[in-house]
Amino acid sequence: MASPPSQPPPSLLSKSLASASSLVLLQLFSRLFTFALNQALVRLVSPQAFGTAAIQFELLLSTILFLSREGVRNALLRANTSSTTESKPQDTSGASGKKKKVTNSNTPTQDANAHNTLIANISLLPVLLGIPTTIITTLLYIRSSSAQTSSQPHFHLSVGLYALAAFLELLSEPSYIRAQNELRFDVRVKAEGKAVVAKTGTTFLALVGTRGGEEWALVAFALGQVVYGAVLLEEFVRVYYGKGLRWWIRKVKIGVHGNDKTQYFDTTLLHLSAAMTGQSVIKHFLTEGDKFLVSRLSPLADQGGYAIASNYGSLVARILFQPIEETSRVFFSKTLASGASIPQESLQTASSILSTILLLFTHLFLLLLTCAPPYLPLAVSILLPWRYHSTSAPSILQTYVYYIPMMAFNGVLEAFFASTATPSDLRVQSHWMLLFSLGFVGGAVVFSQYLGLGDAGLVWANIVNLFARAVYAWVFVRKYFKSKGAGDMVRWTKAVPPLSVIGCFAVAGAVTRWSWYAQAGVPLTIRAQVGHLGVGVACVLGCLGACFILERRTFQQVFAVLRRR
Repeated sequence: MASPPSQPPPSLLSKSLASASSLVLLQLFSRLFTFALNQALVRLVSPQAFGTAAIQFELLLSTILFLSREGVRNALLRANTSSTTESKPQDTSGASGKKKKVTNSNTPTQDANAHNTLIANISLLPVLLGIPTTIITTLLYIRSSSAQTSSQPHFHLSVGLYALAAFLELLSEPSYIRAQNELRFDVRVKAEGKAVVAKTGTTFLALVGTRGGEEWALVAFALGQVVYGAVLLEEFVRVYYGKGLRWWIRKVKIGVHGNDKTQYFDTTLLHLSAAMTGQSVIKHFLTEGDKFLVSRLSPLADQGGYAIASNYGSLVARILFQPIEETSRVFFSKTLASGASIPQESLQTASSILSTILLLFTHLFLLLLTCAPPYLPLAVSILLPWRYHSTSAPSILQTYVYYIPMMAFNGVLEAFFASTATPSDLRVQSHWMLLFSLGFVGGAVVFSQYLGLGDAGLVWANIVNLFARAVYAWVFVRKYFKSKGAGDMVRWTKAVPPLSVIGCFAVAGAVTRWSWYAQAGVPLTIRAQVGHLGVGVACVLGCLGACFILERRTFQQVFAVLRRR
């Protein structure tokens, strides 16, 4: 018999860990590759053009994609799909409570295939939603663009290309969802890896081909994004062509109390998708709120500075945190599948993984707090092109010392929430999200205008916003485990290193800052700052050694859990 939905397959954790490592490698390759090319791109175009492409066009793209697909993606991670003869007929009870049984076949295989068809139909909704979302969002953006922005060469052509790129990416969404549910992360890794190389290569060649001319700068970025969407779609089609890949909805016959009825969607998952999609509007504003405000309030040059600071500052977050967040969402969704009874072993495994990830992020926060501020001026002088030094980029990069860890904590905690929340939980969170949105706007005004922090104030407002959301998600985690009779499995003390380790980081922080002050007036070059760099390397190695020695028992317990799975 197939495993019940509440019990994850024995290999789920190992597959999740493999997927996390694969996604980390993908992000490492793609982000470093993109980072290297961005170093060339920002020297070929002005801050104004870079700000338009990296802030406004990327915001347009992310808005279309997020609103069209995010809710369906998260909901379908909980789908119990099967294609084997061992599958049982699926109960697809709707909100009315009437049990519906697929009756268009007489064998378990056909019953399972019919149920999978209902789920596959839902995976097509991002494509259908994407059509009106793309048109409306693009028209609203064009109408609301300032004269300074829209007067740039080939602006409307570039916007149209970004809209096309968004729709091409949405066409690959049904295959993406299928690969995620089948735990075929290798498909995604190959597809996104090829797409990133094609995108950055196309953008670079287009800029070089026009000799870095400002006239075609926006078109070059837009062409790169179109190529990204096309390559992504081509790779997914290549993998799933001839294996049930389709872009149209099929009907399924079901039986309700002996009467045949045509059904197109799994009712429970459809309602969950609708709830998550509705919530995604508020969540998207909170996630991209700083870009919304920057795109409306800041000059184009400062938008370019904000964009390059965000790209550099979030490099670690994108390489490490994004894969962990996405893999956690898959793992928690499958391990803690909806149901009244979840095995204690599954709860224990989930709590151990969550606590371990939070502990890892706490260590990273301590490491950044210890070593980042004394070495940021040197990093900025080396990496940041000279014409961005007069923008808001340097001040924004300083705030990322605190922003990056907060992104990490909030990401994994909200991944747990999205994996286990019921529609009623989502409705309650939506009310809180609205309050967080108002708080973010108020905080942005206070930090940016009244405290005089400028664009960096938007990042500080985002930090406060992420902290509030993380606290809300943590309260939900505690309530969730208590409701399952496992309240002692999650405690905040499990995410905090021992005082001896914190003391080592504090000493290292004092030493690096003493070295920083001792180097006052020394030119910001690697050769002149080699002694300061040596102190930093020694402090980092010392902190890592202290963690390994003083927390060896914690690491052993984590490895023991992983080996059991």
